[in-house]
Amino acid sequence: MELENKVVIITGAGSGIGAATAVLLGAQGATIMVSDIDLKKAQKVVDSIKAKGGNALAIQANVTEFEEVESLISRTVKEQGKLDVMVNNAGIGGRHQKKTAEHTHDDWHNVIAVNQTGVFYCMKVALQQMMKQGHGNIINVASLAGLKPSGYNLSYSASKYAVVGMTKSAALEYGSKNIRINAVCPGYTDSALLDRLLSSRPDMGDTLKRLIPMDRFGEATEIAEAIAWLASDNSKYVTGQTITIDGGTSLQ
Repeated sequence: MELENKVVIITGAGSGIGAATAVLLGAQGATIMVSDIDLKKAQKVVDSIKAKGGNALAIQANVTEFEEVESLISRTVKEQGKLDVMVNNAGIGGRHQKKTAEHTHDDWHNVIAVNQTGVFYCMKVALQQMMKQGHGNIINVASLAGLKPSGYNLSYSASKYAVVGMTKSAALEYGSKNIRINAVCPGYTDSALLDRLLSSRPDMGDTLKRLIPMDRFGEATEIAEAIAWLASDNSKYVTGQTITIDGGTSLQ
């Protein structure tokens, strides 16, 4: 799964799945534009990639701001000459675990802005560039919560269902243009998002693991491996798909 000479943007790459993906793709020969709202975190990931002999650059970007997304992609193309792969990973969860009637307005607007609108902005601008150059590959990080109901989590679930829908719709539109668009749907994976969920109550870890046939949480590196496959030419006949990486949780 060599990714030699591919130029890759990864949003939300300062930590978690984004960081693991940046490091893995960098080790496989891709040039990584490590994008995050927190530039210091992004730079640490860049340093890790470069320490292993890879190529990377940190770029600060807030995906909820269209002009910042435009700047991220135009800078990448200006400096690297192209954009082969766009990994839309930036995402957040709500601050509260509440039923729909009690769901806060702030959680709704903030989560939708990052997880849904941010992915739309990135897809829109990346597709414009990919159409110009005649090829491209977009990988959206959705969630198991975008494939099956997730209680006490309305805005997150809504946003991830939207990402799955946007992935399939755009893949249908651009399949004939040499542009592939897919999504990965992680289950419960070690991350800041999972940490927040686990801290909501003492027995949450055991409760969640009972839902997972493999009886453990996923690791960010395991999700990164699936993204690397989709980013490579090994998956060149795959588009419009959602790859579920959840330890069997969706079987329940």
